[in-house]
Amino acid sequence: MFLAMRAEVEDALEEALTSLDFPTDDLGIETPPDDVDAVLASSVAYRLAGEAGMAPPQVAGTVADEIDETALTYIETVETQGPYLNFLPSEQYFAETLDTAQSDTYGQLSDRETSVVIEHTSANPTGPVHVGRARNPIVGDALARVLEYAGYDVDRHYYVNDAGRQIAVFTWAYETFEESELPEPERDAAEYEMVRYYRKGNSYLEEADDEAVEAAEAEIQTILQGLEDGDEETYERVGEVVDTVLGGMRETLERLPAEFDEFVKETRFMRDGSTDEVVDRLKELDEAVYEEDAWQLDFEDIEKNLVFLRADGTSLYTTRDLAHHEWKFDNYDEAVTVLGEDHKLQAEQLKETLELLGHDTDRLSTVHYSWVNLPEGGMSTREGTGVMLDDLLDESIDRAREEVEDRLGERIRDDELTEEDIERIAHQVGIGAVRYDVVSKQPTKGITFEWERALDFEAQSAPYVQYVHARACGILDEASAAGHEIPTGEAVDADALTEPEAEDLLRSIAAFPAVIEEAADERRPHIVATYTRDFAEAFNTFYRECPVLDADEKTRQARLALVAAAQTTIANALDAIGVAAPESM
Repeated sequence: MFLAMRAEVEDALEEALTSLDFPTDDLGIETPPDDVDAVLASSVAYRLAGEAGMAPPQVAGTVADEIDETALTYIETVETQGPYLNFLPSEQYFAETLDTAQSDTYGQLSDRETSVVIEHTSANPTGPVHVGRARNPIVGDALARVLEYAGYDVDRHYYVNDAGRQIAVFTWAYETFEESELPEPERDAAEYEMVRYYRKGNSYLEEADDEAVEAAEAEIQTILQGLEDGDEETYERVGEVVDTVLGGMRETLERLPAEFDEFVKETRFMRDGSTDEVVDRLKELDEAVYEEDAWQLDFEDIEKNLVFLRADGTSLYTTRDLAHHEWKFDNYDEAVTVLGEDHKLQAEQLKETLELLGHDTDRLSTVHYSWVNLPEGGMSTREGTGVMLDDLLDESIDRAREEVEDRLGERIRDDELTEEDIERIAHQVGIGAVRYDVVSKQPTKGITFEWERALDFEAQSAPYVQYVHARACGILDEASAAGHEIPTGEAVDADALTEPEAEDLLRSIAAFPAVIEEAADERRPHIVATYTRDFAEAFNTFYRECPVLDADEKTRQARLALVAAAQTTIANALDAIGVAAPESM
């Protein structure tokens, strides 16, 4: 209803301003402070004061007088407060919110008929996913979910680097060393077993004598050249290593969960000739120069040149990524890439080059993120000293299980909860704690993950928000057991919700679709996480001040409808950022 009300406010203002001959493209519509009863406000009087020849408060009054309140559905009245126009909601606004918010699809916006490909994670398939990079799949998957809620047709892609030097080293090492020469794997999983070869290969190249390293480098170069030349045997050799590691990484990512519609290999754009075709066009650009034994683009506004072809005729990652992005533009309306902050220069060079190649880069957006750290210190897959995402998730589930068993001890002793229930809740809370802690922060800000904060049921954490959903489910279950039906449609009586705590919760529920729209438009899923925290505060205040089952029948029915609307809203808000909504905790 919030979006419908905003549309009504826009129409009312435009009609009034046209009638007054006060045209403007900026209506100044905004959400007023909490101490203002209005749902929406407008500061348009500031922009019109000069043209109208009146002080802003006088302009606001003139505009308000021109609005026909009797023709409005979701606006009860328009009031002025100095230079501001405040739009107060009608009873129908609240009644329709109370009804529509009980729908399972509440918060899902109309189809925008726009296709979007979101590329995220895309970690090199050289070993397990470590904690430092965990932000990419979490932010990427949350953004994909938010965009789907906002009506976009979304595909999730993982761009597989299967043609670079690291993969060539990995392939050479896998074919060179025996398993007996390797340490025991840290975990019984494919990527943990395979990464031992990669680490062994790197240590060999650092420690072996010059003659041995020279021989190894020659073999590694042969693999790279074979990929460049389209040699099928080389593709098969590399593919065996990449696919094995990637299979294990997928299992880890699915725990978050982060799933993909397609794994797009960069060798695809070497094999189909599109990389060579891009190179030919790049050479024809005025910015193309051959210097320091390589073809480069000399940008006017970017400090560092882009090397796109080596002297030996081999392409680079960015060259292949250019062909990849042209393929995206051919198949999707918009393209979003989630990248670490260390790739900002690469993203800038890519965008500039695509513009030089004649593409509309307004269709391309990049979300950069900073690292996730643990108090224990740094991480490095190459050295084998990293803290893996699997370990973090295991630890979080274990800690969540301890917290759940402590909080629900009486119900466990009374056999109300089975071991299966405990394990389910522990997974929902444990995984949710990690995911929520990451997605709730602005991506550009660094994170140091702290257990005490992430698993705090009393703080603004995942368990705190998840418990609101569990509490709402508990109230509804208890009402059902007592024979109370939840009113819907015309039976919903929002007039009975006279307490400010109930109205505040209802306003928060009504705002959810607009939150989805804002988060999608700005490509910032943390906006939804912030909303869930505020929503949890509103629900807990309502729960504390407004008894549900003990109220008189009319009030009870209205409050039950409000709880049902709140339950759906918080469930969908959590779903939009990929956090589970437990039915009991």
